[in-house]
Amino acid sequence: MIKTIPNGVYPTMITPYTTDNKIDYNAVEQLINWYCERGVDGIFAICQSSEIFFLSFEEKLELLKFIMAHKPKDLTIVASGHTADDLDTQIYEANKYIECGIDAYVFIANRFAKADESDDILLKNMEYVADGLPEIGLGVYECPYPYKRVLSPYILKKMAETGRYQFLKDTCCDIGMIKDKLDAVKGSSLKIYNANSAILLDSLRLGCSGFSGVMANFHPEIYAELCKIYDSDPEKAQKLQNFAGFFSVAECQCYPVNAKYYLSLEGLDINIDSRVRNKAEFTGNRQAEIRQMYELTADFKKYVLG
Repeated sequence: MIKTIPNGVYPTMITPYTTDNKIDYNAVEQLINWYCERGVDGIFAICQSSEIFFLSFEEKLELLKFIMAHKPKDLTIVASGHTADDLDTQIYEANKYIECGIDAYVFIANRFAKADESDDILLKNMEYVADGLPEIGLGVYECPYPYKRVLSPYILKKMAETGRYQFLKDTCCDIGMIKDKLDAVKGSSLKIYNANSAILLDSLRLGCSGFSGVMANFHPEIYAELCKIYDSDPEKAQKLQNFAGFFSVAECQCYPVNAKYYLSLEGLDINIDSRVRNKAEFTGNRQAEIRQMYELTADFKKYVLG
């Protein structure tokens, strides 16, 4: 059954590890609860932030089953895990993820065509995989790894016409392009969730349905509030936007190691181990930057959120 995805904030869920490089399920459960306590509307699970290109299929499936078993009842879960090259393998793995009970399955755009292949090839392969899946809402993520494939308004219009697509995690970072994409899907069930913090407020005013980006691993409550009041309280919305946009420079620091460190400052029992980044890169001065960001976030919430 195709479910409408609610508007709002969908953190790109990170994967905590134990010191012996296994998934730390104690920290995973804490993280789910931390997201929920901060007012998110759902979670984008087993995505790039989850380090899915560095997890086995079995690890991804086990992780998703755990998330579904421990999530609050009303929390929406969209999930990917879409890393295979072979289309039939993609269908097999997607069906296993869907069997976990997720609300929508999210394709990764670059899995359907090589960088030098046309949009028509992408659409053909996307249709082939979608036809092998049950009746469930679908989404697409413009993932930057192993290469970034930004979807054109032409592709989005074709997707919207099927009636199956509910979610786009947009990473184009271009407000003009976002407007063109919104125009292409106008009147359809396909919603666009912006991943770029700096232009979030502008994109919400144009018609985007929310935020799905890495910075929701630091202060999701800022994004949740912005998505709720952007239209009703323009002055407060601008303050929230200024804060979110400026601090989004943390994306370029040492992510996701820095996010795990930030979460430890929030009181989660989580270490900074990662399969994607060497934690030795997260030097003392970088740790100091994140600690200062944490302190300033607490002050900002006190004065602006109340």
